[in-house]
Amino acid sequence: MKIALCQIDPIIGDLKYNKRKILDGYKKAIEAKADLAIFPELSLVGYPPLDLVEKKEFREAVNQAAQEIASETKDVGLIFGAITEDNDLIGTDIHNSALLCYQGKIQFVQHKTLIPNYDVFDEMRYFDSAKDVLVFNFKGEKLGISICEDIWNDADYWYRRRYHKDPIQELLKQDASILINISASPYSYGKRAARKEMLSVLTKKDKIPLAYVCCVGAQTDLIFDGASMCFNSDGDLVMLGKSFKEDFILFDTLENYNPIINCEASFEEEIYNSLVFGLKEYCEKLGFKSVLIGLSGGIDSALVTCIAADALGSVNVHVILMPSKYSSEGSVKDSEDLISNLGIKSNNVSIQPIVDETISQLESVFDKNLKSLTEENLQARVRGIYLMAYSNNFGNLLLTTGNKSEMAVGYCTLYGDMCGGLAVIADVYKTDVYKIANYINRKSEIIPLSIINKAPSAELKLNQTDQDTLPPYEVLDKILRMYLEENKEYIEIKEVIVDDELIKRVLRMVDMNEFKRNQAAPALRVSSKAFGIGRRYPIVQGWRR
Repeated sequence: MKIALCQIDPIIGDLKYNKRKILDGYKKAIEAKADLAIFPELSLVGYPPLDLVEKKEFREAVNQAAQEIASETKDVGLIFGAITEDNDLIGTDIHNSALLCYQGKIQFVQHKTLIPNYDVFDEMRYFDSAKDVLVFNFKGEKLGISICEDIWNDADYWYRRRYHKDPIQELLKQDASILINISASPYSYGKRAARKEMLSVLTKKDKIPLAYVCCVGAQTDLIFDGASMCFNSDGDLVMLGKSFKEDFILFDTLENYNPIINCEASFEEEIYNSLVFGLKEYCEKLGFKSVLIGLSGGIDSALVTCIAADALGSVNVHVILMPSKYSSEGSVKDSEDLISNLGIKSNNVSIQPIVDETISQLESVFDKNLKSLTEENLQARVRGIYLMAYSNNFGNLLLTTGNKSEMAVGYCTLYGDMCGGLAVIADVYKTDVYKIANYINRKSEIIPLSIINKAPSAELKLNQTDQDTLPPYEVLDKILRMYLEENKEYIEIKEVIVDDELIKRVLRMVDMNEFKRNQAAPALRVSSKAFGIGRRYPIVQGWRR
């Protein structure tokens, strides 16, 4: 069977746009003489639709659009993802479904069986699980159709499974001859390799070919990398879709393809490309033509500026330098050199007059008892005022430049450097910021080496460095990775980091700063555990180690 995998980039809730994308892909499949065209999970709706699902008028519009798509089908089959309803009067009555259309009608519907409810997934809030899993006879093949999570529960692969059911094994018991999985699997570093390994083990063990189509795009904080995959019955990866781009793959289950062996990019390249793609998608889908960045002369704002220039083009990136009396000449020059290297637009506005006037007024109210930290935060907030005013006036999307290490321990200022509509690198640790900066400079010096080599500093007081307040980033990030992403307990971290008091201090800083992260801009997710919807901790809590 010839299967066309249509790796498309839907927009959540834009049914007309998504319907057109599906029908355009279907037309291409007809031209390619495919037997069947398959599209990603919820491709008509966009993933994740969240509480849009609860709107009856939206569900009715989805049903109408699905019928219209079905009416356009001819002798080539079409599978796409949509929400459907039943009348059980138990549960939500709503399903995340795969619809198989053929010869003008919806011929078969398979609901999703395994409903994920962890990390960024909250599908139990909306969807009921399938009662039955059935194969569908189509053009001489028995199609085993599943949806994303349904294929992530193989007892022979996972030491610990999330679910008792295994819909894939149920399909195999019915003699499925081809497995099809339509997916909307959010990107995080390492997940593509995990998918490949898991699907390879499954197809090799069960001696069955698989077409796995995944959506591409970005929806707010979630990035979808595409990278759709086809496996033969020996478990070999034989076709691979593009990463971070739409693609069209024609997979013939009878063709003898050469296996694809090495398909992984370096860590730095993959993270950089994902951030460029995520920012580009966010701006395009919300209609922003240009972005604004406060350029400090430090490595974080330099990296965000490079990402923005790559995502939107240098002409659409505007930066503002806002030096104070604590800003070094080197920081200003470094910023100017980066501006020249990238060819971006800039302004230079000193914040000192406003800071001095504000301090004078505050001291009269505070009986000259103005704390050093208050003055430091005041500088960040004055910069935030400048940036938000420019954003309001000219319509640029303001980007925040804080990294994950800073966000984790609260080394940032509410209503200051946290101002902005998107946190581009807030899921990237400081040590990884340096790695990505060096990747950007692999061919030529775009980010001045003086930015990379100097000690990191907020420059909010004289001779300040980050390490006046924080542990060395190499140590801090090691603790944070274990605590946040590996979910290690204090006692386990202590086996690696011997400084008991340091561990307690870092974990306490993470716990105490939930209130800041709760007010932060959405952050592009590139790790297995990002701040945001996938990590939910109480702001008000009394747990102490």
